[in-house]
Amino acid sequence: MEIRTATPADLAAVTALEAACFPPAEAAGEASFQARLAAFPDSFWLLVEGGRVLAMVNGMVTQQPDLTDAMYDDASLHDPAGPWQMIFGVATHPDCRCRGYAGTLLRHAIQETRARGKAGLVLTCKEKLVPYYARFGFVSEGPSASQHGGAAWYQMRLRV
Repeated sequence: MEIRTATPADLAAVTALEAACFPPAEAAGEASFQARLAAFPDSFWLLVEGGRVLAMVNGMVTQQPDLTDAMYDDASLHDPAGPWQMIFGVATHPDCRCRGYAGTLLRHAIQETRARGKAGLVLTCKEKLVPYYARFGFVSEGPSASQHGGAAWYQMRLRV
């Protein structure tokens, strides 16, 4: 297994993985991933084995301290000089869950964010996942203003 950043050649694989992991209202589509791969490939991490994408973590860097719904589909909001690494999605192929793959990628994203001198990482998650992300040092800031996909989200922050 290897961890690497995504390339445009991964477009079909990451789009399929997203569709397998999230409800249609929450899943990013091909056009969104195409824009993300063009704008912030260095913040789009994959866990790959034998050419198959098993898990991914992706998100932009920004000056804004809070994750907003606009960020999901507007890759132009990426600002590599910003202090905050946003995490839009953490996804593991359904056949590969409960093997620690997501955790491996999250630890990698945290390490990369620290090495880049950023202030930290921000993500939103459903309430049932708050304890999971807390294991990595993320702190819940309570309900998020996000209404992405019509779901209730909690914002979590990890200062590095």
